[in-house]
Amino acid sequence: MRMIMLASGAALILAGAAHAQTSSPERSPPPSSSQQAPSAKPMIKSINVVELDTLPETAKAQVNELVAKRSADDIQRLHKAIEDAPAVKTAVEAKGFSSQDVLVAQIDDDGELVVIAKRRS
Repeated sequence: MRMIMLASGAALILAGAAHAQTSSPERSPPPSSSQQAPSAKPMIKSINVVELDTLPETAKAQVNELVAKRSADDIQRLHKAIEDAPAVKTAVEAKGFSSQDVLVAQIDDDGELVVIAKRRS
């Protein structure tokens, strides 16, 4: 999990996962595994919230580089996606952060979502 996903991609994943977690009585049955597209977005199975300051220096540098390249719109989309995903928002708040503290989010193929946050000064 060395590559860190850009905020806009994370926002789309979070939004899709939040939608997938809501129940709907009109939901059609899921496609069988043989029919599922290989590029399907993974569903969130676990959430790990990590404080930026606890990361190794090389990982901090990668995160800071990505954060510096993002637009205000990218950041806003990420924060909104977290607010719209109750499980993610709860996990972030349980660690003492708000959605505004989140810098980056990444989900792997196994459904583990890693959220990197930094306490505001």
